[in-house]
Amino acid sequence: MSATSAAPVPLVLAAEHEELRAVVRAFLEDVSPESAVRAVMETDTGFAPAVWARASNELGLAGLMIPEEYGGAGFGFVEMSVVLEEAGRALLPAPLLSSAVLTVTALLASDDADAQQEYLPGLASGEIRGAVALPRDADSVTATDGRLSGTAGFVIDGHSADLLIVATTDPAGPSLWAVEASANGLTRTSLSTLDQTRKLATLTFDGTPARLLGSLGGAAGPLERVHAIAAVALACEQVGGAQRILDVTVDYVRSRNQFGRAIGSFQAVKHRCADMLVDVESARSVALYAAHVATQGSAADLQEAAAMAKAFCSDAYVACAEAAIQLHGGIGFTWEYIAHLHLKRAKSGQLLFGDPVHHRQVLAGILGL
Repeated sequence: MSATSAAPVPLVLAAEHEELRAVVRAFLEDVSPESAVRAVMETDTGFAPAVWARASNELGLAGLMIPEEYGGAGFGFVEMSVVLEEAGRALLPAPLLSSAVLTVTALLASDDADAQQEYLPGLASGEIRGAVALPRDADSVTATDGRLSGTAGFVIDGHSADLLIVATTDPAGPSLWAVEASANGLTRTSLSTLDQTRKLATLTFDGTPARLLGSLGGAAGPLERVHAIAAVALACEQVGGAQRILDVTVDYVRSRNQFGRAIGSFQAVKHRCADMLVDVESARSVALYAAHVATQGSAADLQEAAAMAKAFCSDAYVACAEAAIQLHGGIGFTWEYIAHLHLKRAKSGQLLFGDPVHHRQVLAGILGL
């Protein structure tokens, strides 16, 4: 955090967070191994309802950041960062990011008590799933007398969510609206994606009735937080994915023999794996820092930390995924091997919520460079 912050940010997880990691990892290894991920990513919905129900009811992941008064666990973003890292490690195809993180963040940031009372209990239980349509330069959604018109693109899980939180751009300023999936005038179109483990959709609104969240034109602050949390959340996922592909690669080079010895004993291979390790540990530190800032830091600190985390972690994950395929040789390019799934997730995530160039520009602006 900035020099004015009250306390230093720990860059090592506490014991209870490591216990949470162990529980989540064991759960995901049981319900969402690679074979299950491959099966689910071929479906239209892109997630397994039974798995999400168990994650919500047995582990409380859907309501991890929701206050206890609404049926959630009442934890902060540091706890969620642990879950996101494990989800990224497992390439979990589930509405964790879209519903449990982005939708919950948008509702809490809106300060709309009535909407929170109506929607958060269902989100906490996993009975309803949410998605957030953030504004993009190429999109335009406007509101007239409580009805939305326009298009929102690249909405994570927008094709299957029960509740849509939509940002509009109007002369009065940005606003947030809640739209039921069954609303008239709403068309949802699934997109073909590079990362088949994460479904995206285009939403088209044609006089679609919506419910205003907060005040008209008063969503600038909430949207700023949602954008920052989205960047930090994705960075945490990327750390988990990078760690997983590093582990897989190290196991492979230890067991693959060439010229009568394990290829991991060759100096060039050792150096490449060491570079991957440096990327992973550096990414973990910056993501954990951003997670702490998201929990207890100021809005200004969060913008800075989010930009750093998204820029660094995006590049680190791509670098690790590319190195993994090269170190695996021919098998790394095959459809049956996990390396290409991580490369696709890494390249797709690198562009979501702003690419590294964008976030470095944001950071430069914050620092006055």
